[in-house]
Amino acid sequence: MAGTVSAQEVGCSVSNQNLFVREVMTDLYLWYDQVPAVDPVRYDSPAAYLDAVRARPRDSFSYIAPRASEEAFFSDSQFVGFGFALGFSGAQLAVVQVFPGGPASEAGLVRGDVIAAIGGVPVLQLYFAGQLEAALGAPEAGVGAEFDIVSAAEAPRRVPLVKRLVTIPTVTAIRDFEVGDRRVGYLFFRNFVEPSVAALDAAFAELKRAGVNELILDLRYNGGGLVSVAQHLASLIGGTTTAGAVFGQYEHNNRYTSYNRRLLFEEPPAQALSLSRLVVITSRSSASASEQVINALRPFMPVVIVGDRTYGKPVGQYAIPFCDKVLAPVSFSLKNAAGDGDFFDGLTPDCSAADDLGHQLGEPQEASLREALAYLASGRCSEPTATPARVRPRSLPFKPRGWSSVINAH
Repeated sequence: MAGTVSAQEVGCSVSNQNLFVREVMTDLYLWYDQVPAVDPVRYDSPAAYLDAVRARPRDSFSYIAPRASEEAFFSDSQFVGFGFALGFSGAQLAVVQVFPGGPASEAGLVRGDVIAAIGGVPVLQLYFAGQLEAALGAPEAGVGAEFDIVSAAEAPRRVPLVKRLVTIPTVTAIRDFEVGDRRVGYLFFRNFVEPSVAALDAAFAELKRAGVNELILDLRYNGGGLVSVAQHLASLIGGTTTAGAVFGQYEHNNRYTSYNRRLLFEEPPAQALSLSRLVVITSRSSASASEQVINALRPFMPVVIVGDRTYGKPVGQYAIPFCDKVLAPVSFSLKNAAGDGDFFDGLTPDCSAADDLGHQLGEPQEASLREALAYLASGRCSEPTATPARVRPRSLPFKPRGWSSVINAH
């Protein structure tokens, strides 16, 4: 990349890696002019230096990750972990998704289980001490932890889990419903990685065969990923409506204006739905490429958001390899065809709805999907209804940073 030097050229000692990170952060980084002049050699790792110089509070996104982890996730939708995604429901830390074939699945954990303690320490104590992520352990095979689980179906139990390689299915819960004279498709989409393209193509072909003319796209735990996959997904939704139009506009810092470009919607694939509107289910974990799909489609069709406010990441990164790591600094903002972006506070839902952990994803009784279906039936949001017993309207914030926010799983 122009203006940078590979760390291998100067060696991979900690000090040299830190100097490499400084070079990138004072050059390609979107907010390069806000990087404080601190001595990188003082820090005991490149990650510690990066954390010290990121543009706060706006940048919680730049990260350094092991190169092997980055490649496994984006190439194969794999990560090293316990095999679940977590979120707060009120003041309870709950399992919101379990990945098949992973340690959590094999131990019998299910969506809606509550984690009361980790390593014998109550979760709220860990949370307010800022130690929750540390208690979950490093993303390395063999790292273990014990979880005190409270389940609706069983007595409380202590479950030991050990991290290993886990595959995240990118597309699950494809369904269709009849709403009046409309055939409504439902698609739960988990991450924007290379295997997602084939999975999305197959899913949209199935929806098209079913005669779908409305779509509910569930992005509630999708932390983002590749812009090219977001472009493909939006093109499958927009079809002939958006073909050849501007999907997004890259804007870099004033040193890299030559990198600025427009990305166009694809010519409609055979399985594109060519919809006239879209309903999207979101949560605080919907980030980056998920938000860009919504923002990119808005100039061309109504996009109705159901659920909770999104994460707020209207910027993107380039992955720069060095030594055995990857540096991913925020390098550009991404606006839509109308020039709209900068939603650092997230995208606001049109219809608020809970993430109903008492039901499985794709069940029409689940609160967010129920609200989305009700909106399509009536054209308006429902009146406030009683919150499901296991879901509380005010939850503690659980907002992973950097690499963790992309995977959005442990």
